[in-house]
Amino acid sequence: MSPRNDDQTIPQKDGLRTNHQIRSPRVLVIADDGRRLGEFLTRDALQMAQEQGWDLIEVSPNTVPPVCKLGDYGKLRYEQRKTAKKQVQVLTKEINVRPKTDEHDLDVKLRAARKFLEGGDKVKVTVKFRGREHAHREIGEDQCRRFTEALKDVGKVMQPPRMDGKAMTMLIDPMVSKQALQSTP
Repeated sequence: MSPRNDDQTIPQKDGLRTNHQIRSPRVLVIADDGRRLGEFLTRDALQMAQEQGWDLIEVSPNTVPPVCKLGDYGKLRYEQRKTAKKQVQVLTKEINVRPKTDEHDLDVKLRAARKFLEGGDKVKVTVKFRGREHAHREIGEDQCRRFTEALKDVGKVMQPPRMDGKAMTMLIDPMVSKQALQSTP
């Protein structure tokens, strides 16, 4: 019969030691509801956890004595994964225009870029050139300048316009971060 995963001496992938992995001779034990139960010998704390049907989880290994919590290890891992998924993810949205893009179409793309910036995402403006349009890069710079002027209240230019192959790109960063947007009620 092979030992269970939590009985091995190697800590879990998340760095938490459980049950027989805890190597300190004495531990400070906290109940599942947060009450402080006191300082115990590790073997006594482990026996108490097993009697109650819980795992002994080392939550603060660097303190003296280490702090251990009585609880369900699977539930703790689930809660950790759930909070990790809530981490803010900043996206870069791309707006594509051409040197000959019409006024109305440009206004529609400006409104979309404004919406992205207000939502906390970065915006990459790409002006794509074809054929003889390469000779008139100043038109592409004008398109980028229009975006900069129209969006200066919600974003700032992080990367100025520059040629990248057959396209001119510019990156605009939002004034307000996505974390700040999510923390406001």
